[in-house]
Amino acid sequence: MRYLWLLSAVLSAPLAAQVEPLATAAATITAPDLLGHIQVIAADSMQGRATPSPELERTAEYVTSEFRRFGLQPAGDDGSYLQRFGVTRWTIDTAASVVELAVLETRDVARLGKDARYILGKIAPSAIAAPAILISPGDSQSSLVGPDVQGKVVLLLADLSKPLPLTFNERVIELSAAGPAAVLVLSNRDSLTFTQRLRLAARPRLERDSLYGQESGAPVIELHERAVKTVLRRLKLDPARLRQLPQGVRRPIPGLQIALRLSRKVLNQSQVPNVVALLQGSDPVLKKEFLVYSAHIDHIGISSGQVDSVNNGADDNASGVAGLLELAAAFARGGVRPRRSILFLAPSGEEDGLLGSAHFTEHPTVPLSQIVANVNMDLVGRNWTDSVIAVGLEQTDLGTTLRAVSDAHPELRMTPIADRWPEERIFYRSDHYNFARKGVPILFFTSGTHPDYHQPSDEASRIDSEKEARLVRLLFYLGARVADTVPRPRWNAARYRQIVEGK
Repeated sequence: MRYLWLLSAVLSAPLAAQVEPLATAAATITAPDLLGHIQVIAADSMQGRATPSPELERTAEYVTSEFRRFGLQPAGDDGSYLQRFGVTRWTIDTAASVVELAVLETRDVARLGKDARYILGKIAPSAIAAPAILISPGDSQSSLVGPDVQGKVVLLLADLSKPLPLTFNERVIELSAAGPAAVLVLSNRDSLTFTQRLRLAARPRLERDSLYGQESGAPVIELHERAVKTVLRRLKLDPARLRQLPQGVRRPIPGLQIALRLSRKVLNQSQVPNVVALLQGSDPVLKKEFLVYSAHIDHIGISSGQVDSVNNGADDNASGVAGLLELAAAFARGGVRPRRSILFLAPSGEEDGLLGSAHFTEHPTVPLSQIVANVNMDLVGRNWTDSVIAVGLEQTDLGTTLRAVSDAHPELRMTPIADRWPEERIFYRSDHYNFARKGVPILFFTSGTHPDYHQPSDEASRIDSEKEARLVRLLFYLGARVADTVPRPRWNAARYRQIVEGK
C-alpha cells in the first residue's frame, strides 16, 4: 500500500502543481481591482471615450501602461502596443439632398432632414432618376426581390406604425442589393416618432477610411408620406388601404418619375487606436497559436442638452476592459503561463460599427489562421448575480468546454446561459462577430442591457464588481483550458456554413 501511495503522489504531482498556481492566479482577480479600473476608464474626465477623441487616446494610454506594467509584449504595429487605422466622420448634407416625385405637372419635393432620412446604401455623385415600382408586402414574409426591381425606384409600403417583423431589415438590405436604382420606404410614423428618427439620422457616421464612399447596394431612404401626398393623390394611391391588403401589392406605377439627389459632408478625419498585447505561450509549437481576449475601449461620448451630459460607459464597456486587464495580470503571473499564446485586444470604434475589430481581423498582427478562439466581453458588470449570457454556445465545441469549466468551479456561482433576447441580434453587435465571420470560434459574454444603457447614468457606482470578479475568474479558467488543450476548438458544421460561408 505504501508503494501505491507513493506512485499515486508522483503521478498526481504535475496536476496539483498546475491547479494550485491557477487557483492562486485566479484569486488575484478581485472586485476592488476591477472597480478601480472602471473608475479610471469611466470617469467624467474621460468624456465618454468617443471615437475619435482625446479621451479615447487617454484610455488607450491607460490600457497600454497596464499591459506594460504586467510585462506583456507589444503586439500592435511597428513594435508598439497600438494598431492605428483611419476613420472619416461624415453626415448627410441635408441642404443638398432631396427626393422628388412627379407625375405630369404635379410635383412633390421632400428634403432630407425634414421629410426623409438616409438609412444605408451607395451615395452616388450624380442624381438618380428612374420609373417606380410599388411593393406592399402585406402579410407575406417572403423575399422582396424580383427581376421587376432592376433599374427602378422601389416605393416600399411598410406599416411603420407598429412593430415590424424581425426579418424586415434583412429583406430591405437584400432588396437594396438586388439592382434597384433606389428604395424609398414610405413611412406612416407619427410625427413625434418620425422626428426622433430624423434626429438619429442626423448624427454623424463614422467609417474606416478604407471603406469610406464604398457603400454597396442602392440607397435606402425613409420618406414620410405626408411630404408626397399631392402626388399620391394624383395617382389615386391610398397607402393606408394598400397596407391593409393581406395579399400585398406589386406593380409598376405608370407615369411616376422619381429623382433622388444625395450628398455627404465630411466633418473630420482621424487615426484611432486598437491596443494589442501578447503573452507568449510556453510550448515551442503551440505558442504559434493564439487565444484572443477582447473588450472595446470606446463609448458614445457626450449627449447635448442634458445636465449630466457625459455618457460614462461604466458597464459599456469599462467593465469589459477592466476584465481584460485583470485577465492579463492573472495570466502574467509566474507559474501559470499556458502552452498557447494569449493576445489581449482592446479595439476602438465598436459603438460606430465594430470598426476596430473589423480592421484587426482584416489586418491581424498575428496570423489569423493561427487564432484558435476569441473570448469577447461587453457589458459584464450588471444584472443577475449568478448567471451570464454566453453567445455562441451552440456554434462550436467551446460551449462544451465552457460548461465543463463552469461545472468544475461551483465556488464561482456563475452559470453560463443561452441568449435570452435573440430578437435583439446581439450576436452581430459586438466585436466577436468580426472574428466569427472570419472563421474563428467565439464566445461572447454579456449580462445584457439595462435602463442605464447608453445613458449618462451608466456610472461606476452601479457596477456589481463582486459579481464581475466571479465571472472574470470563470473566463480565466476557460482561457487556461482552451490555451492548454491540444485540439483546437471545432465548429458545428451547419453553423460554420451559415455564419462563415453565408449558406
